[in-house]
Amino acid sequence: MDRALEFMSNHPFLFGILAVLVVLFFAIESKRSGKKVSPNTLGMMVNSQDAQLIDIRAKKKFNTGYIQGSRNIPFTELKDHIEDIRAIEQPVIIICDIGVQAGAAIQMIGKDNVYRLEGGIGGWQGSGMPLVGLKDAQTKAKSKAKPSLHK
Repeated sequence: MDRALEFMSNHPFLFGILAVLVVLFFAIESKRSGKKVSPNTLGMMVNSQDAQLIDIRAKKKFNTGYIQGSRNIPFTELKDHIEDIRAIEQPVIIICDIGVQAGAAIQMIGKDNVYRLEGGIGGWQGSGMPLVGLKDAQTKAKSKAKPSLHK
């Protein structure tokens, strides 16, 4: 630790450059992955600004449960719908499993008013928010269960 402090005092210019590079890295990285929207803010944006929700999870995952009002465009098909999404004038919120893939989608879309749901569906459920279609998926899973041998 003493050597690090000695280096900083002997080379303030190098240390200053390092500090600037670290700040730039985090600024660019946060811009690249898109602006985040919390689950609570998502509801307010839908109600006040008519924000459009696009769920980029695979259709199979989408059918197990999704946020009410969201439209499913799987990430693998997103390139085919880029122009449609860019034409939307309202804010667009991209939803994925944990919020990472949505950052890549935002980069592909390249529009200012596109956001990603912080934490994705996992963050949404972690906040205690409901999913549509979840009960239907659970009911189907129970009906597919093996029959009981007890009478």
